[in-house]
Amino acid sequence: MRAFVLHAHPCSDSFAGALHETVTRTLAARGWEVDDCDLYAEGFDPVLSASERRGYHDMSVNTAPVAGYVERLRAARALVLVFPVWNFGYPAILKGFFDRVFLPGVSFVMRSGQVAPGLTQIDRVAAVTTYGATRLRAMLAGDPPRRVVTRPLRFVTRPGKLRYLALYDMNRADDARRQRFMARVRREMAVL
Repeated sequence: MRAFVLHAHPCSDSFAGALHETVTRTLAARGWEVDDCDLYAEGFDPVLSASERRGYHDMSVNTAPVAGYVERLRAARALVLVFPVWNFGYPAILKGFFDRVFLPGVSFVMRSGQVAPGLTQIDRVAAVTTYGATRLRAMLAGDPPRRVVTRPLRFVTRPGKLRYLALYDMNRADDARRQRFMARVRREMAVL
């Protein structure tokens, strides 16, 4: 079983970096083959070019610029996102990954004029994230990252297991609270 871990934080020595390491180690210890995709370390280009946008709906060419990432995504049975929430959204590099890799013919397909999920081999999805804001402030802002994971991402993958693990109010979290969250992440990844 292969888990595709998408990590989106530029600093490996950050708390997000520690969460990333916890996720990958826990999954590997459980027996998952971990495909660790650290978007910053890999130098992923999040910018959708004009030519990519023009070819977006042409399934004979749309995956060519990101073929390696598409193959990795298609080979996964689990998808785990590790990222901070910035300005009530994803880091630009992760949003760019969705824009460039979750393409027609990849994340969704058209069948008889209807949109159908394209990543149905992924039956487990998890997000591990931190927010500078409180849960209430995130809810008042609509909590876009949570909504994308629990709605459109759920639709294109059809997971039997879906986890959204968030540490809110990170800016005021002390070491004990961060460690409790880390322990929760470890427990959830052990049963993913």
